Amino acid sequence: METFNEEQIHRILSSYKNKREKDKERYQKKKDDPEFVDKNRTRAREHYHKNKEVKRDRYYENRDVAIARNSFYYYRKLNKLDLFQDKFPERYKLIESLGYSLSDQNPSSSTSTSSNV
Repeated sequence: METFNEEQIHRILSSYKNKREKDKERYQKKKDDPEFVDKNRTRAREHYHKNKEVKRDRYYENRDVAIARNSFYYYRKLNKLDLFQDKFPERYKLIESLGYSLSDQNPSSSTSTSSNV
């Protein structure tokens, strides 16, 4: 693996930044062109129609996980994970198997900030 010194790193980063700025400028000029808009819409529509079944299959595969995760976040926000466990034991087990932190009911209370710095 190649190692870079500070000057090379700075040059690489500035080159990347300049490239991104040029790309953004180029897009800002082209985005209002009707031909560009039509071409982009056509490309997006084709991609949607090609991958519609893949997205649907992925949704059905992960539907239970998404429902369980959303329920978990809802009950955690209310600090009622015990009610979640009683009401939806199968979702609770799924969340547990996925490795979500079930002990910390309020994640914002676990973070500490030091005001005496």
